[in-house]
Amino acid sequence: MSAADPAAPPVTGGERVPFLDRLGIPHPLRWGFLGVLIFMTGNGVESNFVSPHIAHALGGSDPTALAARVIACYSAAVLIGSYLAGALADLIGPRRVMAIGFGVWVVFEMAFLGSLQLENVWLVGISYFLRGFGFPLFAFAFLVWINHVVDKERNGAAVGWFYVMFTGGLPTLGSLVAFFMIPAFGGDYLGEKWTMLASTVIVLIGFLVARFGVHEEHGSRRLAPAGESPAGVILSGLRLTFTNGRIAMGFLTRLINTAPEFGMFIILPNVIYGTADQGGLGWSQSQWFIMTTVVYAGNILFNAAFGALGDKVGWVKTVRWFGIVGSAIGLLLWWYVPHMVPAGSDWGFVVSVAAGTVFGILLAGFVPLGAIMPAIAPKEKGAAMAMYTTAAGGATFLGSSVVAIVYPWGGNVGVVWAFVLLYACAFTMTFFLKVHQPRLHGPVLDD
Repeated sequence: MSAADPAAPPVTGGERVPFLDRLGIPHPLRWGFLGVLIFMTGNGVESNFVSPHIAHALGGSDPTALAARVIACYSAAVLIGSYLAGALADLIGPRRVMAIGFGVWVVFEMAFLGSLQLENVWLVGISYFLRGFGFPLFAFAFLVWINHVVDKERNGAAVGWFYVMFTGGLPTLGSLVAFFMIPAFGGDYLGEKWTMLASTVIVLIGFLVARFGVHEEHGSRRLAPAGESPAGVILSGLRLTFTNGRIAMGFLTRLINTAPEFGMFIILPNVIYGTADQGGLGWSQSQWFIMTTVVYAGNILFNAAFGALGDKVGWVKTVRWFGIVGSAIGLLLWWYVPHMVPAGSDWGFVVSVAAGTVFGILLAGFVPLGAIMPAIAPKEKGAAMAMYTTAAGGATFLGSSVVAIVYPWGGNVGVVWAFVLLYACAFTMTFFLKVHQPRLHGPVLDD
């Protein structure tokens, strides 16, 4: 193929740009993206049944509220781990942080499953809390790695592809794996238990793919400036948040982003496949898994698309109108449509899945936030990404906390509208996220 061949890859500075780089996936990190997909699939296996599973194991006068508190503790660890993922990746290199995350996940998954067998509330809470450090250390350390390798003009697309893999595993493929595994292991509570145990093998495979498939040099070295102390690196994100108002607004917007996703994982299972006397709509657990798989498959398909759209029309505009306004509308559809169709009906289930898919697709409109945060503070990119990863993981904490706080007095409907109110707050904050966005045709001010 000659240099003049129109089918040849674009040439930049005398070098041809690999195909994956043109898509937004840094070619040297390609196996890491696959590793994240597989790891998050294992992590996501339990996402749609862990709340009722904990409630069944522990019992009590209000098992749903107890399960929500346990998951809120887990989510607090995810919040802390997400911050440490960014800070430690800068300090000791993303590869080491990913290995630590894998080790934490496996050890405390075993402890969590053992605690459920003992039916000890305290041991369940402590082990699940500690396991919460696992996935953010693994996944978000890799996101930091991406931001140090990708061309800035394609940053939105690269973050989009990361979330294709992240959401592809949690909850999409994870739910699909649970759909097949639980019946294969005998169904009901016992099938769920063995399915969670089997998910550890999937997590191991994901780690091995990323560990031995990626050899890019940034992964094994310190990324923070040479003269900065370890304490300075670890605290840099917090310092930046309190001194840079736009970083604070970006942090809060990302925190709100997927909070409803994790909140709905707690309240929707009992609604979708609960019995009528429990306030349920009469579909099956398998149908709930199918619903979740389809809803977030829509998210997967559009993550990269919205990342690329943000690169072209503006990161902030994409977040504001597609991410925030679109997700708020989609969330209301996902809640109200299942209650408007005949409970347990086949056609009603299809319509309900379609309504939920609107939420899944438009949730991808938040993807450009991963490019906005480092662009706000380009000289403190590591600190900015530490706060971004903190918010991304903290969405789990916010989502479960809203359920734990609002559910006892507002019920499920109150929880849904609390999330809509949070989206309204995020909409207002986007007007403070003015950023000079690098483009292939020169930077522009995106507001």
